[in-house]
Amino acid sequence: MRMVLLGAPGSGKGTQAIRLARSLYIVHISTGDIFRQAIQDNTDLGRKAKEFMNQGHLVPDDIVLNIIQERLSKQDCEPGFIFDGFPRTLPQAEGLDSLLDKCVTPLHLVICLEVPSQKIIERLSARRVCQKCKQDFNLKSNPPPADLVHPGCGGRIVQRDDDLPETIKKRLEVYQRQTEPLKQYYRNKKLLVEVDGFGTVDEVFVRITNVLDSR
Repeated sequence: MRMVLLGAPGSGKGTQAIRLARSLYIVHISTGDIFRQAIQDNTDLGRKAKEFMNQGHLVPDDIVLNIIQERLSKQDCEPGFIFDGFPRTLPQAEGLDSLLDKCVTPLHLVICLEVPSQKIIERLSARRVCQKCKQDFNLKSNPPPADLVHPGCGGRIVQRDDDLPETIKKRLEVYQRQTEPLKQYYRNKKLLVEVDGFGTVDEVFVRITNVLDSR
């Protein structure tokens, strides 16, 4: 299975992508994770990515496509993969098609999670992340310890710069402008299925697996 999971920032696509990858025994590819690791390592790419991400902007397509090409060349991608957070623009989608054409491995399915913008703002602004182990917390549904220190790894639990309400609004504006057109692109290819992304993790997962079963 080769698929893409689309959705606005905070739609829950990361959580669902990880769960789907485990269920289908395929690779989960998250460009966000790749960039965050580069930022933590303070690489040239990380510094460039951080500048764009902290302003709520997308990382330029050429940088992203170079990373994707390198990732797809690895052997663990042969059984299949699920993209989380990629592609985000039409040039990225077209670039991905070109990469897959060379490998003769076209996409099977594109699922887009639909969640109201206000719900996304509420969800993301309440998120906190451990700087050390990257575990997510939520002030409402899964609050961190009062001292903001992870009880397992001892890492500091913080709010990421791109989870500040002002930045979230900018990220959603960027999504609407640059990523929404992807839905029509994949709809024209008869690959797109829209799924209600509002609800518990289990409820959304069942909706997605129902789509997979129907295919």
